[in-house]
Amino acid sequence: MLLSGPASILMGAAGIAHDTLFAASRYAYRFDLTAWGWIHLVIGVALVVAGLGVLSGQSWGRGAGGAVAAISLITQFMFVPYYPLWAIPVMTLDLLILFALTRIHIETRGGQ
Repeated sequence: MLLSGPASILMGAAGIAHDTLFAASRYAYRFDLTAWGWIHLVIGVALVVAGLGVLSGQSWGRGAGGAVAAISLITQFMFVPYYPLWAIPVMTLDLLILFALTRIHIETRGGQ
């Protein structure tokens, strides 16, 4: 989450700054690039906060991280027509985050 979050924050900053990095396209989920920038910025900050919660062992960290990573995955999928070379690797990171946070971890105690 501490990789996907800053990547989303950078993508959001580029969108807010009206950078020419993104190509405006026509499809069903068309938003203004500034709106996409704010969406990515908010999701990136939420990913960083949830990642810090997981690293510090907070009980809410795994649930919040899984929820925010799922939202990030959906928004990255919707953003693919604008900049696929950035969105697809971030989608891959989000899938890895979801896998890591949602797998069941069974602890064994002293041979039991």
